[in-house]
Amino acid sequence: PMQILTYLDGVVKVEETELKPRVGFLYPVLTHNISVFINATREGDSGQYMCTVNVVDDATTTGKNVGIINLTVLVPPAVPTCQVHGNPTVGANVTLSCSSKKGKPSPTYQWQRMDPTPQVFFPPAQDWARGTLKLTNLSLEMSGLYICTAENQAGFEKCNIVLEV
Repeated sequence: PMQILTYLDGVVKVEETELKPRVGFLYPVLTHNISVFINATREGDSGQYMCTVNVVDDATTTGKNVGIINLTVLVPPAVPTCQVHGNPTVGANVTLSCSSKKGKPSPTYQWQRMDPTPQVFFPPAQDWARGTLKLTNLSLEMSGLYICTAENQAGFEKCNIVLEV
């Protein structure tokens, strides 16, 4: 554990940590609300935070003056990379892949074809966790613009690829 912020004898002290320029008490401490803020949150800010209140001459038994909260900083997906694996010729099979290097929690992936005719894909052809779309027995009609959306609770990003059979 590492001390981040203290209030003692009427003085607020922010410890020398990477949080120092981004953390503080949300309200004046004497309002009895000792909520804290963290500005410009980063994935590395995720973790367990503990608040300990010690009041002079308080006979409270140990443990009742501690509050614990787990913080998970969500990270939107980075712009994914779209690729075609295989030789897109009539009768062949190809796999379209979509992968985002960042995202917390891990993004899910959704492929759809836009042009010339919109089409949405479902398992087993599409794997939402891996970001793959398997196209089998290719025909000329399967040519078109395919878009992949990488999404999690923090946001989404898209990439696209033109498949020419």
